[in-house]
Parts: sequence; structure tokens; C-alpha cells
Amino acid sequence: MSNIPTDLKYTDEHEWIRAEADGTLTIGLTDHAQSSLGDIVFLELPKVGSQVRAGDPVGVVESVKAASDIFTPVTGEVVAINADAADAPEDVNDDAYEAWLFKIKLAPGASTNGLLDAAAYRKLVG
Repeated sequence: MSNIPTDLKYTDEHEWIRAEADGTLTIGLTDHAQSSLGDIVFLELPKVGSQVRAGDPVGVVESVKAASDIFTPVTGEVVAINADAADAPEDVNDDAYEAWLFKIKLAPGASTNGLLDAAAYRKLVG
């Protein structure tokens, strides 16, 4: 069974979202995603300063099995990326909730209302 922390939000594209004290949102791949992908060998992350819309592909994760798009769960501006994860993508396999990928500042009027809570995500991944 995948590790699904209850203090995070989730997407049906298998990203997790954590609200930070400074108002930004930290985004990463779920434990389920990294487990399904297998050994992650490459991460392409969005550029800092990019304006992104919810649902847009903003990066790529490649594993020994497949390549998949990384989608942004919210609309806003990319304010940080985790260069350590890009340099050592296997960190996502080691701890998917520690190896975050990027941070977003929500656009005015944007929200996290459409995201899944832990119970809904657990149901999605079975």
C-alpha cells in the first residue's frame, strides 16, 4: 500500500501538494507514482518565473519504464525548483514526499478547491 500522508492534497495525475506558511504550494510526485514508474533517472522541471495554468504539463519524469509529463495542479507562478532532485532524481524513489519538485505562488483568484484529500486519493489508487 502506498504511503499517503493525510496533511497533503493530491491530483489524479499523482502529484502531491503541500501548503506552506509563506502562502506558496510545494508540489511533488506521490509515493504511488514513483512506485509505478520504477527507478527515476531524469527530471525536467519548469523554469522559475514561468506562468502556469492548472492542468498544464510543466515538466517530465523519466524512469527505466516510461516517460511521463508532470502537470501543475494549480494556476500561478513557479517560484522555486528543487535542483537537488533534478541532479539526483533517484531521491524521489527514496522519499517521494521529501524530494519535492517545484513551488508555485497561486495566481489571484486561483484555488486548490479541485484537489483531492488523502481519503479520495487513497480511493483513486485503490
